[in-house]
Amino acid sequence: MLNHFPLIVFFSGLVILLEAEAQPPKSSNETEIDHKVTELLSRMSMEEKVGQMSQVAIDVILKDNSSTQLDPQKLRKAIIEKKVGSILNVKGGAYTLDEWHNILSQIQELATKETPNSIPVLYGIDAIHGSNYIRGGTLFPHNIGMAATRNLDLAGETAHITALETRASGIRWNFDPVLGMGREPLWSRFEETFGEDVYLTSKMGAKMISAYEKDNLNKIDAVASCMKHFIGYSVPGSGKDRTPSYIPERQLREIFLPPFQAAVEAGTSTVMINSGEVNGVPVHASSYFLKTILREELGFEGLAVSDWEDIKRLHTRHKIAATLKEAVKIAVNAGVDMSMIPYDYSFYDYLVELVKEGEVDIARIDEAVGRILKLKIELGLFENAFPEKNSQDNFGEKKYTQVAKQAALESITLLKNESDVLPLSVNKKLLIAGPCANSLPALHGSWSFTWQGDDASRYPESTQTVVEAFENTYGRSNIISRSHSDFDHNDNYDTQGLLEDAALVDAIVLCLGENAYAESPGGIDDLTLDDRQLELAKAAEKTGKPIVLILLQGRPRVIASIEEKMDAILYGYRPGSQGASALVEVVTGRFNPAGRLPFTYPRATGDVLLYDHKFSETISEDIPNLFGKDAYRPQWTFGHGLSYSTFNYSDLKLNKEFIQSENDTIRASVKVTNAGKVGGHHTVELYLRDQYASVTPSNKKLKRFKKIYLEPNATEEVTFSLTKKDLSFVGLNNEWVTEPGEFEVLIADLSSTFNYQE
Repeated sequence: MLNHFPLIVFFSGLVILLEAEAQPPKSSNETEIDHKVTELLSRMSMEEKVGQMSQVAIDVILKDNSSTQLDPQKLRKAIIEKKVGSILNVKGGAYTLDEWHNILSQIQELATKETPNSIPVLYGIDAIHGSNYIRGGTLFPHNIGMAATRNLDLAGETAHITALETRASGIRWNFDPVLGMGREPLWSRFEETFGEDVYLTSKMGAKMISAYEKDNLNKIDAVASCMKHFIGYSVPGSGKDRTPSYIPERQLREIFLPPFQAAVEAGTSTVMINSGEVNGVPVHASSYFLKTILREELGFEGLAVSDWEDIKRLHTRHKIAATLKEAVKIAVNAGVDMSMIPYDYSFYDYLVELVKEGEVDIARIDEAVGRILKLKIELGLFENAFPEKNSQDNFGEKKYTQVAKQAALESITLLKNESDVLPLSVNKKLLIAGPCANSLPALHGSWSFTWQGDDASRYPESTQTVVEAFENTYGRSNIISRSHSDFDHNDNYDTQGLLEDAALVDAIVLCLGENAYAESPGGIDDLTLDDRQLELAKAAEKTGKPIVLILLQGRPRVIASIEEKMDAILYGYRPGSQGASALVEVVTGRFNPAGRLPFTYPRATGDVLLYDHKFSETISEDIPNLFGKDAYRPQWTFGHGLSYSTFNYSDLKLNKEFIQSENDTIRASVKVTNAGKVGGHHTVELYLRDQYASVTPSNKKLKRFKKIYLEPNATEEVTFSLTKKDLSFVGLNNEWVTEPGEFEVLIADLSSTFNYQE
């Protein structure tokens, strides 16, 4: 709120200092770990220390590109000669549990038996939406779908299962979750984010981190988590992966930092660094980001690892280092603790030289290696570096499939349902068409048994496509489909065939969207869905039959040209291994959809205006000096999501008219009634609007949400509490402030105001 003398409620350095002073003394276990680290460092040679900072891909120790067999000589070079401390990834695709055990056992046998200090290797993997690099592993919806569930407990459960299955393989470090803000839908890693909202991303990320790590990393149900990618990676100016971002300091602190602050508070053990640059400075080279903000302001004490080959790219791409050796010097001195090299030992060789030459201080090496050793101790690797036999029973339990199914069900978002076309009776005859109808990759997306997720042969035989799931429920005789498993196959776009088949059915289920992709290969120039899919939809419209459009895609592809002609639209995101059967349950009405969009769905590719926009962004000027408020017109807004029930809101009440002190709380309560004929889940969302402020306020911001279940005619009163902290923003001096004035609470179509007074 507007005030000429704003009250500063947050100054990062001061807050961290006060928190540090208020912390209790270290536990005996922490003191013991610190002692072990110090003792180990005192025994290690400089070369051993540098080796601990080196991470290579499994490729460099395999016999050949098509094998899961390790080459003994290559392995000895990595562990004995180059003293490598960490290995990552798979070659080709997911390995079986036995293959993982064999690989890790050979690595640890050499590391613990034949190196001077018997330091085990730390193995890392990208288990992004389940144990996606273990054959037969459970795959959940991607983070963008989990955000649509608005179910924190369910998100935590999926992360815990991922930890159990990952640990069962012998791997103890997971490069997840992605905490970049999904505010640039062109970006090819959008599906890995929790969407565009700061509060939702912070809550989801923190919950998953807590579930990954539990209370003790040295347990068979825990893995080290990795908050990534710090910071600003997800909003490249071009929309292309690993390209520059331009983020003003105020926006950086208000939108992009809070999820990482929440992750630190949740106890994340590691951080992975943004591959790109922010405001002209590669993050791998920025002591401001990696020391001042990450360490001093956020208070992060864990391990900082580079992303794939990104130290080299300071020379080859970013052009801030004249040589590869200079790139190593810049990155290590900036605050990178471990280099994901990943295909050679150049980092090791250059860093050894740099230390000998005095260009990198040994104290900096000890700092980095101390963090690495501490994590290895916390993970129990020094006690038992080998795959734990008692963890193997935690792989592939039937209850995991049930959780995957529930996650998929709760993520599915009903965007449109004209004339209550849905649910569809199981007695109807259906045409299932489109490139996503018979595609397993479209259901799963990136990081699904392969990096790109596009190899259907890698998926378990029990995994159903959408066509197969409909056949299982409706019977094969009631399903017609020409759809091919190859996304680009001409049969998937056969408009004439669709017209012929439509004459034989009661309704059309059109499955459109995106094939699987990961990172840079998924780059696009236009959000608009491709022409062949749009033409297929237009052909379906000509039949006059009811059309149910199912969207399976990692980001919102523009469908404005066909949306009006679709009778019902379901957004499935990347629902995972149980996604097809979950979609059928929603279509048939066995499950009442309750997902809510975690992003704004744009109407045009050049008009991506987010829900927390500024007031002036909604203003249009058709002719000089004639203004309107119609510039914000997305296809669907953030938080949109329909149901087969009708939920009515009433009696929004605030328990007081103003708040004053730091610890003062205001409670907002509202009654929610299920006025429909079927029970259903429903998420109640509270937004806050700052009416006037010294920095232009956002239209509104999500501050609280709660998911409830109501039977028909049932009513529940939902209560939220807000504090002074919820009213704050990053002010003129780029510090968090709260200013006196009026605030508006918005829940559904109800609103009420209160004041903050100093």
